[in-house]
Amino acid sequence: MKINEFVKLVLVPILSVVFLVVLFRPLCMVDGEWDYLRLWFLSGIPFGVQRMSLWVSPKGYDIGGSMGVLALNLLVGSVIGGIVLMWRLLMAVIYLVKTTLSGITWITRNVAGKPCRVA
Repeated sequence: MKINEFVKLVLVPILSVVFLVVLFRPLCMVDGEWDYLRLWFLSGIPFGVQRMSLWVSPKGYDIGGSMGVLALNLLVGSVIGGIVLMWRLLMAVIYLVKTTLSGITWITRNVAGKPCRVA
């Protein structure tokens, strides 16, 4: 396992999610309880807006219609981002489990059963 792979595939997604949850926590509190759907939408915006390949551009609308279309774009981007966010967290967990199991098998094959050398 290379350190840069571990940082890129495990640490960066997990730390970015922790940062976004801490950042959006005050916005997701409703009557002293967490609104997890709102947290999912807000945390998904940085992951999803950049992956949207089509932005609906308002043409011929007034300012209210333009803001409505912009809100729709952000809503669709946040849903896409929420799915991407869950996928990246799932892949981080899978990579962590795979790396741990390969490390355990390496230890059992190369270290176990060999006599200890005492200097």
